Amino acid sequence: MPRTVARVIVDALSELGVRQVFGVVGDALNPVTDAIRTTEGLEWVGCRHEEAAAFAASAQSQLGGRLGVCMGTVGPGSVHLLNGLYDAAKSHAPVLAIAGQVPLAELGSDYFQEVDNDALFSDVAVFRATVTSPDQLPQMLETAVRHALGRKGVAVLTVPGDLGERELTADRPARFSLSTPLSRPEEPAVRAAAELLDRSERVTLLVGEGARAAREDVLALADRLAAPMVLTLKAKAGFEGDSNPFQVGQTGLIGNPAAASALDDADTLLLLGTDFPYRDWYPEGRTVIQVDTEATHIGRRVPVEIGLVGDTGATVRDLLDQLTPLAPGARDRSHLRKARERYDHWRAGQARLADPAHDKGLVGRLRSALDNRAHDIRPEALAAVVDRVAADDAVFTSDTGMATVWLSRFVEMRGERRLIGSYNLGSMANAMPQALGAQCLDRARQVVAFCGDGGLSMLLGDLMTLKTYRLPVKLVVFDNRRLGMVKLEQEQAGLPEFGTVLDNPDFAAVAESMGITGIRVTDPAEVEDAVRRAFDNPGPVLLDVLTNPDEIAVPAKPTVEQGWGFAVAKVKEVVRSHGEPEGD
Repeated sequence: MPRTVARVIVDALSELGVRQVFGVVGDALNPVTDAIRTTEGLEWVGCRHEEAAAFAASAQSQLGGRLGVCMGTVGPGSVHLLNGLYDAAKSHAPVLAIAGQVPLAELGSDYFQEVDNDALFSDVAVFRATVTSPDQLPQMLETAVRHALGRKGVAVLTVPGDLGERELTADRPARFSLSTPLSRPEEPAVRAAAELLDRSERVTLLVGEGARAAREDVLALADRLAAPMVLTLKAKAGFEGDSNPFQVGQTGLIGNPAAASALDDADTLLLLGTDFPYRDWYPEGRTVIQVDTEATHIGRRVPVEIGLVGDTGATVRDLLDQLTPLAPGARDRSHLRKARERYDHWRAGQARLADPAHDKGLVGRLRSALDNRAHDIRPEALAAVVDRVAADDAVFTSDTGMATVWLSRFVEMRGERRLIGSYNLGSMANAMPQALGAQCLDRARQVVAFCGDGGLSMLLGDLMTLKTYRLPVKLVVFDNRRLGMVKLEQEQAGLPEFGTVLDNPDFAAVAESMGITGIRVTDPAEVEDAVRRAFDNPGPVLLDVLTNPDEIAVPAKPTVEQGWGFAVAKVKEVVRSHGEPEGD
């Protein structure tokens, strides 16, 4: 078989263990997609939008620990990749994007569809290059892949349209000899951190996804320090559940009061594998120790007393070795006990909100008269049912916004459950295409997408990709006819709701028209049965649930200003006539 540029690329992807390539076909990349067509074990997944392809590739990288691959042809096709690639970059997901380009002779001539890819991807990619000669390819491809995997980021390789079918003169395959180094901080720094922790009376851990591989070591450290464990959203999968007696949930806008008080009550904070970005949620005046593999992450969110640069697991084990041995029960556990009691109390209150009978009680009837006069389904109840019904090894994705709030609070990442979302970039429309990529990894594993109605409709066309490739994703649509998080932000600032109302179709009917099972739910009494029917269906299902648009997600530490702003906004909304156009 001739060693063409396209063939060398595709053979290398197969050698790397890549099983799917996501994209939209187009002239500049026709030789590459044809090489995929004739390669056993490598599947082309034709998406309806390149952004969805990039999200899908990123999801595979995050879940499978391998290189994700997407493609976009010349000009607009490559531009469309950009948002999904930014999400991969912000998620530290190794992704290779193969981008088309105009013929070599036309480069720089403002040719039809010509875009300067090296400039376009300059901010998002850890490596970007345009192949201008076939014999450049093996080394250039190796460099791109090593950058993506070694630096956990995006690499973009641009292939001009007349280059894919050209043959290499040298018989040299691309070679990928890769290993992951294990780094650990210097011993004096570990000893100083251990001495500080020994002196501390109330330690709280803030644990991120970077600690997930070191779960047992982190649990042993929490036990030794009698420390409550606050989790970032990305750390839910791996640290949540009854098997972790130290965790108290999340902090921040989607968090809970127990986690916020666990941070506030501590005298020392120990940050493990997290770059939690929200400065306002760190308490002031605390001693902070931070462990991270990236030196540039140390101290960039909160002042740090001791920074330990190294692998979380290795560093935690070193800390455990350096801490003074204690007899069982010798360390005061009141800080941990107080945090856990607050957490259990908060969870009990949340469970009452999720109870389908909530609105029938006195408090529920009073509350409904104010915020749910249409008797729509409470999103808490929907999320709680999904949590009960979903498999213990399900993969969850969530759209940015209120869908993530409900997942955070009501879906427990127990067992082997996994969770991904656009939690660093905060993009809309990520849940469905990420679920697409996740399902391609394992068609037998349950994949559940928590979709906002705004997010789903933004990339609605890729519902057809689920249908075409028979991917049994369960799409749970929180259909509140709103951009819900924006509505909440406006009202907390004292502004009346504006520009957030969505004129939605019947999403279940749309799904049915595409050949996907659609279930629409408008009655709270039918939620559990509908969720069970959806999850029992062997194929893709869109569950369109009309949820209450006025449901409030109270922050972990609500401020007087937020409460006053919300009250003012509601007055403004009531004063405005129901028949008056939104913009008047």
